Amino acid sequence: MDEILYYDRYAKETRTEKVYGDKALRWTYGTIAGKISLNALVKRAAFSHWYGWRMDRPSTREKIAPFIQEYELDSSEFVRDVDEFANFNEFFYRELKPDARPIDSNPNSVVFPADGRHLCVPDLSQCDGLFVKGEMFDLDTLLDDHSLTNRYAAGSLLLSRLCPVDYHRFHFPAAGVPGPTKLINGPLYSVNPIALCQNIQILATNKRCVTELRTEKFGNILLLEIGATCVGSICQTYADGQPVEKGAEKGYFRFGGSSTITIFEPGRIRFDRDLIENSQNQRELYGRVGDRMGVLCE
Repeated sequence: MDEILYYDRYAKETRTEKVYGDKALRWTYGTIAGKISLNALVKRAAFSHWYGWRMDRPSTREKIAPFIQEYELDSSEFVRDVDEFANFNEFFYRELKPDARPIDSNPNSVVFPADGRHLCVPDLSQCDGLFVKGEMFDLDTLLDDHSLTNRYAAGSLLLSRLCPVDYHRFHFPAAGVPGPTKLINGPLYSVNPIALCQNIQILATNKRCVTELRTEKFGNILLLEIGATCVGSICQTYADGQPVEKGAEKGYFRFGGSSTITIFEPGRIRFDRDLIENSQNQRELYGRVGDRMGVLCE
């Protein structure tokens, strides 16, 4: 895979992704030596925990300012000043000011749960592939629950990919009452398209968390957080059984790229046109937390 292209909803143009750690990714997934290293070490939790520990060291503060400059981040959105972060990990899972991510006010809308690059599947029973035509992960493996698989087999799915440069807190796409989170252990492969184009099943087998959100308008929504290489941990900040508003924080990822998956019951949501059109072309759409991704089916 050469360049990674995505559609920027705000600029209304196709852009080339600037990949953090591009050379290391291409070596790991594109060379024989890299693939040996991947299976022997990189995919294992111990490697990611070690890397997360490194990002907690005080010396990593020196990486923050160059990172902000290199990836053109807007530090005025941060709750804390740049010099207040004790290490790179604190900066990585930073909080943003509420007005930096306003929540769509339409009572019949659902919103993106994370900043990132998104792909949608309006009907999982007729999916033609995500990053490559004909290539889709196995839903039963992903959910590890046959009853859930049967309920959502013809449902709608949103895959949200968070790059290391993105805001790394994830949020509720609709108001409702969340249940407990179920942890399903697995390896920690990269979720970058460079890796996913070689093996889309990574999304279904990586370490993941599953939460069911009960809503009045949209039925029960499945919310999944997918771990990946160098993700120190998936941290949940919500309270099980307590009602949440649309756009409320659910949790955050510590250092590393990662993904979330949102699955709706059949016939509940109509995704926005730009999201559908780009997804049909296996091209991700960039959108931010709180912006509309679709509306209630009437």
